[in-house]
Amino acid sequence: MEYFDNLELDGGVVIGFLFVTLVAMAGNWRLFVKSGQPGWSVVVPGYNVVIAMRIVGRPDSHALRFLIPGYNVFFFFKTIMELAASFGKRSNLDFGMAAVFNIFYILNLGLSEDEEYQGPVFGQDMVEAKRPHLAVV
Repeated sequence: MEYFDNLELDGGVVIGFLFVTLVAMAGNWRLFVKSGQPGWSVVVPGYNVVIAMRIVGRPDSHALRFLIPGYNVFFFFKTIMELAASFGKRSNLDFGMAAVFNIFYILNLGLSEDEEYQGPVFGQDMVEAKRPHLAVV
């Protein structure tokens, strides 16, 4: 506990952290509303993860996978890719952008008028689903 006694945060750091948190919540709120889910669920810890699982089409019980140390990092990136695919973003560039610039990518999906929720993608091959199927004659 001595570490926390000596920890001094600058006011600018705190304000910056609050700003990023509010921006992330605003983007998630709009994203949830676009997906037909209640926006207020963004501010309820734990329940927001359950709603995110519903958006990508996963069972609610998959939210518990975020509690498994080590596996939760892999599962986070997998879920982010499924979220991008649920909005029609299925290229490797989109998956990379969603993974690296998570907060800003979610903000873009939520606030952009051009992005539309296309439905859950869990259980589908996300890359194959974007390719047009040619008719064989």
